[in-house]
Amino acid sequence: MENVLAVLNLGDLAQAFSKMGMFPVFDLAYYIVSILYLKYEPGSVEVSRRSPVASWLCAMLYCFGSYILADIMLGSSPVDYFQYNSHILLASAVWYLVFYCPLNLFYKCVAFLPVKLVLVALKEVVRTRKIAAGVHHAHHAYHHGYFIMVIVGYVKGSGVALISNFEQLLRGVWRPETNEVLNMSFPTKASLYGAILFTLQEAHWLPVSKSTLILVFTLFMATTKVVMTAWHSHGSPFSLIESWTCHLLFGSPLGGGEEDNHHSPAGAAPPSPVKTKEELSEGARKRRAKKAE
Repeated sequence: MENVLAVLNLGDLAQAFSKMGMFPVFDLAYYIVSILYLKYEPGSVEVSRRSPVASWLCAMLYCFGSYILADIMLGSSPVDYFQYNSHILLASAVWYLVFYCPLNLFYKCVAFLPVKLVLVALKEVVRTRKIAAGVHHAHHAYHHGYFIMVIVGYVKGSGVALISNFEQLLRGVWRPETNEVLNMSFPTKASLYGAILFTLQEAHWLPVSKSTLILVFTLFMATTKVVMTAWHSHGSPFSLIESWTCHLLFGSPLGGGEEDNHHSPAGAAPPSPVKTKEELSEGARKRRAKKAE
């Protein structure tokens, strides 16, 4: 990998990219996309009208949940990240504009697909940095605790997904079937695989520099997430590999959906195409708006 980058003269680019500051541009994009997804959640708009404090707390969990959970795991105060006033104020300003901007103008602008695709790509830059920083932080605390490095990096990259059930309680919702550990989304899976790669690099078992790994993994995450968002895809590029691996190691059936279809009654109508959680929530909100008119 290093030889290829040397030939292409990309080593300096990778080094410069790894040292690029995330605040405020990249962090702003991260906060916008995170709070945008919060607004897609059922009942979030109603909560913002009924209890702005609860809505703000949910927004802060969406933006900083990974830091809170990682700090708890490493024995630090869960409110430690809230000492960074500029980050809290920026995230709070985004929350206010997304939920309370007159005529919903800010939401309409950032939800416009071309703009959203750019923001999604910038968010994945931050996600990769958080994974790398989590592994590095755990490496300093537990020099040979490789499993701890993977777990902390995974938590840092997964964001609020791992504590989504707690966040739902703040909105008065209880949906245990949405547990992210049981039904892992692509960003959560990618965070786990990324944490493994960065741990291997930190342990010097992966013959590649950290800056190069950051650049390559960021390009993979940004490209994949932008394509999935553009096509409204809710799948995972890892599905085929995971299916075969689980079949060989754990005896899981290949293609769980095919097995379900095999046992379905003859002549039954085929299942409707699966929509993403964001699409379902957005559709429900539009229907409520039409009824109100």
